[in-house]
Amino acid sequence: MIFLVLARGTERLGYNWQFYRVGRYLFSWDSGRFMAGPLLDGLLVTLKISLFSLLLSFVIGLATALLRLSSSFTGRLVARSYMELVRNTPLLIQLFLIYFVAAPIFKISAFLSAVLALSLFEGAYTSEIIRAGVLSVGRGQWEASYSLGLNTFSTYRHVVLPQALKNVLPPLTSQAISLIKDSALVSTIAIYDLTMQGQAIVADTFLTFEIWFTVAGIYLAVTLSLSVLVHGMEKRMNAAY
Repeated sequence: MIFLVLARGTERLGYNWQFYRVGRYLFSWDSGRFMAGPLLDGLLVTLKISLFSLLLSFVIGLATALLRLSSSFTGRLVARSYMELVRNTPLLIQLFLIYFVAAPIFKISAFLSAVLALSLFEGAYTSEIIRAGVLSVGRGQWEASYSLGLNTFSTYRHVVLPQALKNVLPPLTSQAISLIKDSALVSTIAIYDLTMQGQAIVADTFLTFEIWFTVAGIYLAVTLSLSVLVHGMEKRMNAAY
């Protein structure tokens, strides 16, 4: 139904579909050797930015969650201030501030600026997910750990966080998917990720619908693959427990 509506709409615009021209922008073969096209090159950049941002946002989220659960007033204040500031301002503005203000001062690259912006933004949301997971662990688990002589650090590491991770894996997956989609904004600071490569190809070829549908399909394939992978991990963890 969706494709029928699109076909009728573009037909009225006089648009001539040329999907056969898209393949060369994905990959090609030169003397029997595989050659990645600009869209695959952009996908690789997107995956690198997303992977580094996922890892760093998890670390930031975990640290923020633990600070919010700590007995330190200063720690709770810092964590809460960071979380409210980041969650209530647009990611695009944060990206511009880091790239145009912080990057020249500290001499960091556009790639690192993008990773920092995405990590700080997604880390604020990840912290609430992790905090909810920690709070979902029964109080008896803490008491049992302390009765066995474990300190707070060991209790978190060996008892609480493994159980919390099992509980928060689905919402963490949703946040990871959101991060991958949000990474499209890094094209605004001249990083040739998947979105930026798509923009460049459209500007050169005017294959507007073909290229953007292909880009959307690639993003969909990546996020669905991540969902399937995490679902498999969740099943194995449930079976283990």
